[in-house]
Amino acid sequence: MRGGSPSPSRGRSPHWKGTILRNEPHSATPDPSSDLPSPRRSVFSPAADVIGTELDLWMTSDHLVHALTPGFCDAASVYLLERWRLEENARARADAPRVEVRRTALRIGPGALADWEAALPVGEMVAHSRRTPYARVLSDGQARVLDAVDPHTSGRLAGPGGGGDARAGDLLRVTSFLVVPLRLRGKPIGFVNCTRGPGRPPFGTADVAAVEALAARTAVALDNARRYERERRTALAIRNSLASGAAVEFGGCRAAHGCLPAGHGNLVGGDWSDVVRRPGDRVSLIVGDAMGHGPESAVAMIQLRTAVRTLAALDIPAADLVGRLDVLAGDSPGVSFATCIYAEWDARRRTCTLVGAGHPPPLLRGPRGRTAPVALAGTGLPLGLGTGSYEETVLSVPDPALLVLYSDGLVESRDADIDHEITRLARTVDAAAAEAVDGDTQDALPSLCRKLLGATSGTTGSDDRTLLLAELTPAGS
Repeated sequence: MRGGSPSPSRGRSPHWKGTILRNEPHSATPDPSSDLPSPRRSVFSPAADVIGTELDLWMTSDHLVHALTPGFCDAASVYLLERWRLEENARARADAPRVEVRRTALRIGPGALADWEAALPVGEMVAHSRRTPYARVLSDGQARVLDAVDPHTSGRLAGPGGGGDARAGDLLRVTSFLVVPLRLRGKPIGFVNCTRGPGRPPFGTADVAAVEALAARTAVALDNARRYERERRTALAIRNSLASGAAVEFGGCRAAHGCLPAGHGNLVGGDWSDVVRRPGDRVSLIVGDAMGHGPESAVAMIQLRTAVRTLAALDIPAADLVGRLDVLAGDSPGVSFATCIYAEWDARRRTCTLVGAGHPPPLLRGPRGRTAPVALAGTGLPLGLGTGSYEETVLSVPDPALLVLYSDGLVESRDADIDHEITRLARTVDAAAAEAVDGDTQDALPSLCRKLLGATSGTTGSDDRTLLLAELTPAGS
């Protein structure tokens, strides 16, 4: 396409001709495309076959223009409604003075000036008046064929900021200009522009029908890409909210935590970890696991994590905190089954209080450099069952130690007993800690956390791996 910004619309329409834009079918003139081979296969490039294979708006748009140019037309471009791209579902006013679209792809065939990108950059937002063919295409869903670029577009390109007369002239030297809507479930989402220059026949009825069919398939692929991008953004926002990575330090405790997802980056699980500062040199640490993957597990995880922070602020005993968390989980839709291990470190008293709720036991690495599972007074039932009865295990920690809290993704295996896998994890902690490089104290704990998360194991890798490491330093040590 040569210049201009299009708008979304669709519909299988009659053939339109005219410099300004005529509103009646141009059926009296013989259709030049009738003597040409069908463009569906012979003219569209193989790029048409890959439309929809990538869940990305920009790549899908790029595949479309590569399918069209240069075999079918000399230039092609794709524009998407900005409100659709941003998922703003409020319907635009029918009499809105302008329509805003974003150029998501552009391809110009051989012979154009080399610096056309400066005049029509991909990613640019363009506003079109209601009088332009682009806005009309979006409004009524009918494709348009013009024998010149519309005055609005030609004026914009040739005017200040258009890039100069030579470049504008190159872009505007067309003999046939086609605007085809992109529509999804009857609603416009954007449009595609195609242009042909001197020496090529104007677009005919068969050409319009072929591009409409290709546009219909592309619209579905674009919608899939947009949905995927939304899920990916949601997953990233949730994971970033967990604030893992760099070590945090307060109350005689230096902690680092992280998660290694089992699936793709857009697959959100129910694992979470958190470190909460408490009054009097105390710190709350927790690793939990809401059952399953997907949005439901993510919502459950967020609810439980927020509840722990709220309950920790009430300064209630550890067993009572987990008991109230159990009640809350039972009363919250979608949080019917979850496990957790909760720890409260008191540097002044040199004690670490642990409460389990159906979760694998923590590990403790003492000053002698040997890591072992902690024998809890009671394993406790998972959250959400309404038992409300949990026991505290109070450890005396007179010397600096490393506390390891983790999710079952690090120790569950189809081929081995879970106790064996917990022992294996303890040995892995010892080996990784022994290999730690001296001197880089700031990054030592996060580095150890990353190493343990990525260590090969006998687990299947079908569940998220979440790990929290805490260096406990008693007051006066």
